[in-house]
Amino acid sequence: MIKYKAFIASSLDGFIARSDGSINWLASEKYTLENNDLGYTLFMQSIDCIVMGRATFETVLQFEPYPFPTVPVFVLTHNSEYRIQSNHPISIFNGTLENLTFELEKRQFKSVYVDGGQVIQSFVSKQMLSEIILTRIPVLLGSGLPLFGHLAQDQNLKHIKTIAYANGFVQSEYHFS
Repeated sequence: MIKYKAFIASSLDGFIARSDGSINWLASEKYTLENNDLGYTLFMQSIDCIVMGRATFETVLQFEPYPFPTVPVFVLTHNSEYRIQSNHPISIFNGTLENLTFELEKRQFKSVYVDGGQVIQSFVSKQMLSEIILTRIPVLLGSGLPLFGHLAQDQNLKHIKTIAYANGFVQSEYHFS
């Protein structure tokens, strides 16, 4: 059985990006913690592949260097014509999350990083997300793209741990029950 996991940051008021998709507010030097990646490296060592939405993928493509050169990335899109040329292990997928799960199981993936606000929302609404590590950044954006959207029903989570960092970041890990 696949474990779908999210590792994401949000503003204190719950936004993961500005309304235009920009994440420049995350790059502030006042948030730098020398030699501390907040557990991201350890998290990445625990995953087999990444599933992200097209918009998130196109943002990630702008990073120098590209952060996932050897990790298989599945880009979810509703556009069946969407294509990308890359030297990295990237697959475009436009089916259902259930069909995606079938495809990932065929490839024997066990632990999958789910990235991007809409994709995380889709996994949450279908009750497919296993766990989330959420880092709250001490900034209020006032508006933007929210991490969580409308849910048809409540979803209970189990708190695993919370760490407060010297720069004001607060990181919590939850498992979905």
